[in-house]
Amino acid sequence: MNTARPARPAYHPAGLDKELRTAVDDLQAGRWLSTQRLLATTGQDWARRTSRTQVLALVAARSTVLSRWRCEEPEDPGLFILKTRVMVEHALMAAEAQSPEAVRLEQAARESCWESARANPSDPVPWVCLLALASLDPRQHRPEHRLRSSDPLLPTGPWGLLDEALKRDPGNRESHHRMLRYWTRIYRPAAADFVHRVVPAARDGSPLAALPLYLSVDQYRNERRKDAVRRQWLREPHFSRSVRAYASWVEAQPGSWPVIDLSYLAHALWASAQMDAAVQVFSALGPFASRAPWTHVADSPEKGEELLLTAQLQAHAGRATASA
Repeated sequence: MNTARPARPAYHPAGLDKELRTAVDDLQAGRWLSTQRLLATTGQDWARRTSRTQVLALVAARSTVLSRWRCEEPEDPGLFILKTRVMVEHALMAAEAQSPEAVRLEQAARESCWESARANPSDPVPWVCLLALASLDPRQHRPEHRLRSSDPLLPTGPWGLLDEALKRDPGNRESHHRMLRYWTRIYRPAAADFVHRVVPAARDGSPLAALPLYLSVDQYRNERRKDAVRRQWLREPHFSRSVRAYASWVEAQPGSWPVIDLSYLAHALWASAQMDAAVQVFSALGPFASRAPWTHVADSPEKGEELLLTAQLQAHAGRATASA
């Protein structure tokens, strides 16, 4: 039995996507050619295009690399969608920081989204970006943010934006997570109703099966008496959520779940004392990890990695009960 302390994880934004890791590393070094090639070869694989542009934009938003790209290839379609993605990130960051520039950046980002949607009508990414910006309109002043849902149990919201993304990429992961994040910020009871509507309709192996795990973590984070619910994953509905998510992952194509979803799954299995299953997920992650959910469920965010390493050690040791 190997009880050696696990190595520190790698928190690479590209995770298990090897080609994306190369592009990210180059972007961080100020080089954009590998990103251009990657987006060209990704083509109309909309699910991969969505996830890759999200990661690339998070990196590019903290540099001036796109300005250099624009100087040399101003009409490149990959540059165009990344520019939109970066503008959305800047708008979200400005709103979070309560910057005086927040309103201007939000409006510019929206205009870029609509322009991108017109330029490439088949692409779901502009609609995903508009969903991301919907959280900046909590009072639903914009008409596209107060449409009725086809489900009478759900409140008015940006359902048309979600529908447009899903017309182009059914099962699009990010659009569902953007909508979940919208409801956890705007009206928390609707988040659970939304997830309960989505998950049963998801295809076998879809990473959308991990959505209920995000609900469980969110519930824990917002519980004032955390000592009273520390072992919530051993009880319902949290235990069954982990069982169903694991069953879906087993049916998935290798590498089709992103690192963050696998991290949520590994945590849920460990916290519900399903140690053999947790080991399988930790093994699939290899050296990679995401900071969430560990920073969310640890006693303090800075203890997140310590909790992750403890969970890995306990899972491999076959502990019957998880303990932080």
